[in-house]
Amino acid sequence: MRLLLVEDDDRIAKPLAEDLRHQQYVVDLAADGLAGWDYAEAIDYDLILLDLMLPKLDGISLCKRLRAKGYSGFVLMLTAKDTTGDKVLGLDAGADDYLIKPFELEELSARIRALARRPPQLQSEQLKVGQLSLDVATHQIFYAENALALTPKEYLLLECLIRRPGQVFTCAMLIDKLWELDKDSSDATIRTHFTNLRRKLKGAGCTDKKVIETIYGVGYRLRAVQA
Repeated sequence: MRLLLVEDDDRIAKPLAEDLRHQQYVVDLAADGLAGWDYAEAIDYDLILLDLMLPKLDGISLCKRLRAKGYSGFVLMLTAKDTTGDKVLGLDAGADDYLIKPFELEELSARIRALARRPPQLQSEQLKVGQLSLDVATHQIFYAENALALTPKEYLLLECLIRRPGQVFTCAMLIDKLWELDKDSSDATIRTHFTNLRRKLKGAGCTDKKVIETIYGVGYRLRAVQA
């Protein structure tokens, strides 16, 4: 895997980059947000480790810019801010995971492995419910003929639902499936991702607000029949 570490504190960045290289990752290091943007423009990274508080361009703004440009790799936020509001802000910007400083290198490594984990894709598999379709091999998702640009976790969440239309998934089930090493993830995290998914579906032309249906007090499901 090729990683980009965007961190302005040398006391954190240099030993972290060295540790990741010892784990056989290819690591580039950027000391501010604009430098991180330049790296991401030039190189296709599998995962970006992104500090929240950065000079020149902060982590939230950089993450939004990356997603708007079409970056579909993983973004793991590294920050000392640990309030729910800060976490939701990072997820809304397009981050896939959130790690609070100070952290153990072993936990960071485990989170990277968890994000990178993917089921084998030996053959094309098309999943379709109504006008919503998903290609497992290419990770492409369409509503009618309009492509949806999703973050990796949004994709995994929607894939989970489209594989079993009509089944209700509780927040606990979704956390266990998608946030295997992040047991502190809350219902608010799940709600944020579903809000983003609904917004993107609407942008692709979906007028049915209940395609992804909230079963209050229970969980979420993809309706088996879509208008």
